[in-house]
Amino acid sequence: MERITGGVTAAKGFQAAATAAGIKYQDRMDMAMIVSEAPAAAAGTFTTNVVQAAPVKWDKKIVAEEAFAQAVVINAGIANACTGAEGLEYCKRTAEAVETCLQIPAKQVLVASTGVIGMQLPMEKLARGVETMAQGLEHSPANGHQAACAIMTTDTKPKEAAAVFEVDGKTVTVGGMCKGSGMIHPNMCTMLSFVTTDLNISKELLQEALKSDIQDTYNMISVDGDTSTNDTVLLLANGMAGNQKIVKKDENYQKFLQALHDVNETLAKKMAGDGEGATALFETKVIHADTKEHAKILAKSVICSSLTKAAIFGHDANWGRILCALGYSGVDFDPEAIELFFQSRSGKILIYQNGIAADYSEEEAAEILSDQEVTVLVDMKMGEEEAAAWGCDLTYDYVKINADYRS
Repeated sequence: MERITGGVTAAKGFQAAATAAGIKYQDRMDMAMIVSEAPAAAAGTFTTNVVQAAPVKWDKKIVAEEAFAQAVVINAGIANACTGAEGLEYCKRTAEAVETCLQIPAKQVLVASTGVIGMQLPMEKLARGVETMAQGLEHSPANGHQAACAIMTTDTKPKEAAAVFEVDGKTVTVGGMCKGSGMIHPNMCTMLSFVTTDLNISKELLQEALKSDIQDTYNMISVDGDTSTNDTVLLLANGMAGNQKIVKKDENYQKFLQALHDVNETLAKKMAGDGEGATALFETKVIHADTKEHAKILAKSVICSSLTKAAIFGHDANWGRILCALGYSGVDFDPEAIELFFQSRSGKILIYQNGIAADYSEEEAAEILSDQEVTVLVDMKMGEEEAAAWGCDLTYDYVKINADYRS
């Protein structure tokens, strides 16, 4: 597997377009479209929030019942959540607009929305946006990048990733884009992720691959502890790489899993690092845990701790907050046996061992914590399992952004 530059248009047969439809924002692109030149197997995972947006309901039905999907339409600014029957009708009308413009059956058109909850979509603007994008579809990296920019809300930067690998002598590509900055605590944000591949694989294995991989990628990030009404990950595979169809969990399936994981983890970390108001990506890595599940619980407990996130923002080596978060995670361990470290590009420092503070320099610790990517390393001394989780620091700007989000 090799990482490459690109996003949703990196794989063969995938095109993208974006436009400024004026749905909520008046000064930027706010709609994107992804289209496969051939019908594609589709997999999806969705929010576990009981309150689910209309696009989530629409997409879940298509992924479950249809053999193929061929297009995705995304809008930013209005979430189409808590909008009743009218909101679901707008999903249908958006899909029908794609059918009119591109002759793709409406039942093969997926939709996604992100933004303010409770507002109805301006359907006329959406329809015009679909018409404009249908005329501007291209396979180019530039179009893929524009699509990644168009789906942002409070994000400060677009998020893309791609990787290639070989199957049966054929080059296979996996590419993706996502958005997410606030309301992110996926349990499968608003977190939206769209991944494309030209791999030929059965729909059943595609769904299984996605469902298993999100457990160690998107579900291991948190910005603010809020699980959105709109969280969606969609994965399309159009088979245009020309490999023999993967129908069992063989070596080729494992290669795909590796590439899919790399793309998903890269996108997940980009979301965590771009959390609303964030100045740093905050990673917690737990090693030598007794079970994988315990390692994941412990790691996520630390990155979800508001006090720890605030300490990271202040470059304060307040290891007591980390120990506290580990302690209330629900995992039983001996606090006097574990070791805690801070590490970043600036170095690595032991801060806690044998139940007390280690002999460390506060100045050196502050320097390590001042980097844009900071890791808390937790050595549990209990076994051989490990896991990582990603979040961000908690800043003054997070409150400012969310105090007036609707305006």
